[in-house]
Amino acid sequence: MKKILITGGAGFIGSHVVRLFVNKYPDYQIYNLDKLTYAGNLENLKDIESRSNYTFIRGDIVDGEFIQALFKRHQFDGVIHLAAESHVDRSISNPMEFIYTNIVGTVNLLNAAREIWNEIYSNKRFYHISTDEVYGSLGDSGFFTESTPYDPHSPYSASKASSDHLVRAYHDTFGMPTVISNCSNNYGPFQFPEKLLPLFIHNIRNNRPLPVYGKGLNIRDWLYVEDHARAIDLIYHDGKLGNTYNIGGNNEWKNIDLITKLCEIMDNKLGRQKGESAKLITYVKDRAGHDLRYAIDSSKLQRALGWEPSLVFEEGLEKTVDWYLANQEWLDNVTSGEYQKYYTAQYAER
Repeated sequence: MKKILITGGAGFIGSHVVRLFVNKYPDYQIYNLDKLTYAGNLENLKDIESRSNYTFIRGDIVDGEFIQALFKRHQFDGVIHLAAESHVDRSISNPMEFIYTNIVGTVNLLNAAREIWNEIYSNKRFYHISTDEVYGSLGDSGFFTESTPYDPHSPYSASKASSDHLVRAYHDTFGMPTVISNCSNNYGPFQFPEKLLPLFIHNIRNNRPLPVYGKGLNIRDWLYVEDHARAIDLIYHDGKLGNTYNIGGNNEWKNIDLITKLCEIMDNKLGRQKGESAKLITYVKDRAGHDLRYAIDSSKLQRALGWEPSLVFEEGLEKTVDWYLANQEWLDNVTSGEYQKYYTAQYAER
């Protein structure tokens, strides 16, 4: 049975990847390693937690000795590395946490994999998931490609750029069987409500202000999380070693246009008068080092592996709103911290 370690598997994107692999590959043993910080939530995986090919492990990738022991014990055949600190605002207020997790944690995983594989790399793979933010900011035209020079502008994006470079260095220097992908903004079910869409859905439902940076003119490309998980599946199995693949949704939206559209959908879903939710929009001081525009060119992934987004953004946005409104208890528990009790109840030492 092939053993695959997925780091950060209790988080937003990670939980979708874990679910996909557990359900699609019953002949794989999937190990989910997660520290269970504020953004890690085991309730995201309640539907598969009892599956025989799924194992949860609580641990921190920054702990090098723990990671080495874990790899020796389980002899993983592959790694899908999603664990990361990922919120730009938090990186501005606490850069060191991002340095340790995103850089040191990645190197700990690379070192452990290199040691147990002992340069016998047949049927082995280390897949590192990154972000489009490493490329910096675009003007009014053009797209990020796999050859776009790195130009990170926040501690978060700089830490991810560093980890990308280290993964490539381990491939080039030690022959490690690595592959990297850089994705655009993800959205969908189970996203922690510090991110724009779940935060604003939560605030609109509770008639709280919708804080918009600057004038809301920053542009992002939006990728539905299940489409991202499908891309990760393809890249893990069929991506060419030493290569990078960009994953984007082909859905560019100005922040203010996106928020206005969300307000319209929420008014309709909540039975409010048209324009009522938009009154909650509040403009705040712009974020330091705020990139103007991100846009991904996914043509390499589409050509090489046949992937393409399954949803247009308006459809995905409606689907996402419906999920959060139907799962208000989950959202309330996450915002109150109640979800942490789930770990204690399910995995406390007996």
